Amino acid sequence: MKRLSTLSALALLLASAAPAPASAKAAKAPPSPEAVAEAALKAAPVWDGHNDVPEQLRNRRKDVLAGFDFRDTTHEPGEDKWSDKPSTKADPMQTDLPRLRAGKVGAQFWSVYVPAELSEPQAVQATLEQIDVMKRLIARHPADLQFCTDSACVEAALKAGRIASLLGMEGGHSIGGSLAVLRQMHALGARYMTLTHFKNNAWADSATDAPAHNGLTDYGKTVVREMQRLGVLVDLSHVSEKTMLDALAVAGAPVMFSHSSARAINGHPRNVPDRVLDALKANGGVVMVNFLPGYVSERLRQWIAAQAAERQRAATLHIGDPEGAAAALAAWEKANPRPEGALTDIADHIDYIAKRIGADHVGLGSDFDGGSTGIKGMPDVSSYPALFVELARRGWSQGDLEKLASRNMLRVLKATEAYSAAHRADAPLENPTSF
Repeated sequence: MKRLSTLSALALLLASAAPAPASAKAAKAPPSPEAVAEAALKAAPVWDGHNDVPEQLRNRRKDVLAGFDFRDTTHEPGEDKWSDKPSTKADPMQTDLPRLRAGKVGAQFWSVYVPAELSEPQAVQATLEQIDVMKRLIARHPADLQFCTDSACVEAALKAGRIASLLGMEGGHSIGGSLAVLRQMHALGARYMTLTHFKNNAWADSATDAPAHNGLTDYGKTVVREMQRLGVLVDLSHVSEKTMLDALAVAGAPVMFSHSSARAINGHPRNVPDRVLDALKANGGVVMVNFLPGYVSERLRQWIAAQAAERQRAATLHIGDPEGAAAALAAWEKANPRPEGALTDIADHIDYIAKRIGADHVGLGSDFDGGSTGIKGMPDVSSYPALFVELARRGWSQGDLEKLASRNMLRVLKATEAYSAAHRADAPLENPTSF
């Protein structure tokens, strides 16, 4: 018995000295933020809510595509009129095919924006021209781009490795006050409409104009209902807070903000206040965070306001002396350097919205080629991965990053389509013609 006990003790000693099996080893180190971001973007490429390439084509080329190279737009002639920095008259565009690929973009809403200053008949014609030029550009690049009007097409394009290309109208002036025009824009492929742009229209108040209707008029509510019956996403970027709330009260399907940020972080009226965020959560919609510096950085927004005041002060002090006024403003600007917006500011907005209403309700709406210039770390469409790495550093999981990238927008589009399908038998809503 003593010999057996000795042997047993020896066996235990040898067992304890043997290398531990793999399952008993310490857990592997967690993946790096870079690895988390890369995995998320591989599983769910970016679906951006707002890109203004069509506007650039109109401003720079009058919608003439002859000679336009979408494989390299860094030397495209012309200027970005939305930049608030001095133009070089040859501002590089922020979007082309190689940079879209580098940015892991898998789906894009192209904004067929036309100015709100146009008369309604002009706006309708210009919107048709913008739809046409973007369709022509997409057709030029069948290996890279695929025109889509529904979620099934988006999923097929993603699977095939092409960038699903959808169209969104930016401003209710694009339909000229006519539900018939709205239906025809839908037939041509438009899949969202921003209810206003910088100015009010006849049925909705803008965030950046003096209130005229106290939100949506009764006809404006009819427009929202008809949009959702058709399956056109209701976009609440650019609208007043009251218009946001009125639309949410009417909506039977999720709505979107195609390019807006959080007002709690930056107080610009273009951004979404907390009570609207809360209502959006109940609605099931999504805020696609904008990258425009003045909407992202509160320090920059305050500087822009101070600069405007100083410009007026200098003009008043130097009446009849424009050179003196310019010199006074230049001296102020030298003493008060312009702050820069940064990638981390964008991440702050995304974080805030996700913490307030959940990661199921946030996406990306860059506004590239339409105003998102001057953000440090986010120069163009190639830079989305850097933003995802920053969020992964902040603790975002791969699953939540996938929602941010495209899964939330896909869910909202599918819900909009389901609502439309359920109301397919409803009669079209009507309004009398105006002439």
